[in-house]
Amino acid sequence: MTLLTTVFAAIICTVIWYKNAPNSEMKLGILCWLYWGASIMWLVDAIFEYTELHAEYFTPAPVDMLNDFFLGLSVVALGLIIWLVILLIKDPKNVLKTALFVQR
Repeated sequence: MTLLTTVFAAIICTVIWYKNAPNSEMKLGILCWLYWGASIMWLVDAIFEYTELHAEYFTPAPVDMLNDFFLGLSVVALGLIIWLVILLIKDPKNVLKTALFVQR
């Protein structure tokens, strides 16, 4: 479930990035790299787990699937937090700069 969750997040993010490709103001490429990196990490984890469990890998307990799904959602949320921090630091539209240094 962690692999599926991060792959779906990576695919959705990549489609949105590709749709707005010439205009890269929101730094969506960074978010795509984060999610694809997490997807590759979970793919390697799945390969090694399959080499240990063989056929049992495809019949997980429902509790394990739920735990993996929550872990996948946590990874997606952490990716969003990292992306938001990078976005606030870079401030491509100068929104934060304008809000902080407005003369009253």
